[in-house]
This record gives sequence, structure tokens and C-alpha cells, in this order.
Amino acid sequence: MPLHHTLKAWQHAQRLAVECAKAAQRFPECEQAALSDQLRRAAYSIPLNIAEGCTRNGTKDYRRFLDTAWGSLAEVETALSIARDIGYLEPADFGRLEALATETSKTLFGLIRKISGSPAKTAKSS
Repeated sequence: MPLHHTLKAWQHAQRLAVECAKAAQRFPECEQAALSDQLRRAAYSIPLNIAEGCTRNGTKDYRRFLDTAWGSLAEVETALSIARDIGYLEPADFGRLEALATETSKTLFGLIRKISGSPAKTAKSS
């Protein structure tokens, strides 16, 4: 099993990506090439960048990929808020996705802090 599968941050990000993709499928047809697509791409970017960062040698390169994942997470949170405000997401669905994004944020931030404070990259962090 690849090392990124063991990371809580990756596990939460993977679940968030799947749930965002499912939600985006329910957006109106007029949004499938816009907000829906943007939400999916940003959501997919989070676990993909965590995974790619795990393969890099050195903390600096790993951190760069985690920073990209962090930015994509902010993009997901914004897209979800827009979708809620437009009425594409029911309050319960938004709440569930927001909770997943919050959990992903906490674990990703913990991973970033852990690798930033260590002299060398550790694959078994957060």
C-alpha cells in the first residue's frame, strides 16, 4: 500500500473529493461546465497533491505540494458556499460537506505543521 494511504489527511481528502463529486453531479446542467467542474477539480486536487507530495524527497518539496492541497481546500470551501448560496446544495448536504472539509482542514494543517517542524520528511505523519 502506498504510504499516502496511511495519512489521515489523505483519507479525509479522498472522502471529501468523492462526496464533492457526487454533489456536483446534482448541480443543474448549466453549471456542469462551470461551478460543478471547478468544485470537482479543486476537490480532486487535494488528495492528489498529498499523494504526490509523499513521493517527493525532502521536506521543502513535500511542503510545496501540501500548500497546493491547502489552497485547493480553500477553493472547495468557497465553491461549496457559492453552491449553497445559489441553492444548488440543500442545507443538510452543505453541512455534511462543510464538516468533511473542516476535518480535512484540521488533519492537513496538522500534517503541514508536523513536516514543517521536522528536519526531514516523515512518511508516517498525521
